[in-house]
Amino acid sequence: MPLHRNLDAELAAGLEHAFLPPTDLARMPPGELAGLRRAMAEAFAAMPSAVRPGVVAEDRWVPGPDGDPDIRVRVYRPEAAEGPLPCLYWIHGGGMVIGMVEMDDASMSRYAEEVGCVVVSVDYRLAPEHPHPAPVEDCYAGLVWTAKNAGELGVDAGRLAVGGASAGGGLAAGTVLLARDRGGPAIAYQLLVYPMLDDRNTTPSSGEFTEAITWNRGANIFGWGALLGEAAGGEEVSQYAAPARAADLSGLPPAFVDVGELEVFRDECLDYARRLAQAGVSTEFHLYPGAFHGFDMVVPDAGVSRRATAGRVAALRRALLP
Repeated sequence: MPLHRNLDAELAAGLEHAFLPPTDLARMPPGELAGLRRAMAEAFAAMPSAVRPGVVAEDRWVPGPDGDPDIRVRVYRPEAAEGPLPCLYWIHGGGMVIGMVEMDDASMSRYAEEVGCVVVSVDYRLAPEHPHPAPVEDCYAGLVWTAKNAGELGVDAGRLAVGGASAGGGLAAGTVLLARDRGGPAIAYQLLVYPMLDDRNTTPSSGEFTEAITWNRGANIFGWGALLGEAAGGEEVSQYAAPARAADLSGLPPAFVDVGELEVFRDECLDYARRLAQAGVSTEFHLYPGAFHGFDMVVPDAGVSRRATAGRVAALRRALLP
């Protein structure tokens, strides 16, 4: 695949030695998705822990949605910090179909250390075995548990942010909508990192990136189809599944949204940030030139990746620290 003419030079150089996730999910034979998940789990189990020194990580099992199984959360806490601390409730990415809390150990322990916060990362159920509303309801149930157990966790319930990346960013936006519409928990901030927001796949960037370094149009259509089945792209899709569908964005907490120039999600993120601001929600938005989806994870040492990571840390510090 030829590289895009606007691709950042450092990212392009870093691709020579980078591990790239599969992008041809739409052509994956039946049953191969489960094998991909097993391979990911085995790879992470074989690696040394990516949790930073000075940060403690602990897995907990917490009540799932009514009548559903318990869900796993991973709690990160800086050892030297004294509470109560602010909290980031985090939702991992993976296109709705793959992913696990372990893949974010490095970034979540960085947030815990550099922001000085507790991080609670949720391991929600995945599509297509568990279609909407299972993933977002798991995320909401974990959020409710976090807020209810703030004292035990050493968390200040008044300084609770919800964040996520990619599919996790879309689920974070949906979880925040649920919290608004169900009357709680109170959310102080939402951190939406290149979020997956719109199942309709009708924006210019959705049509532009039929080929992409990580997540292309075909993979995106596959992910939404796994989550929504035949309803994907139709008239009856819930705003909690695809937050771009929400007609009313008022009353939401302040937001941070970022996205790369060279990715499917570019235009839906631009539009969501614009609509948040127009609805009276204080919104910070970043469009990273020359960046593809997940650029900061694939080539973390590139200048644009370092700027993006530092920008998210700084935004959380401004939002959550006195």
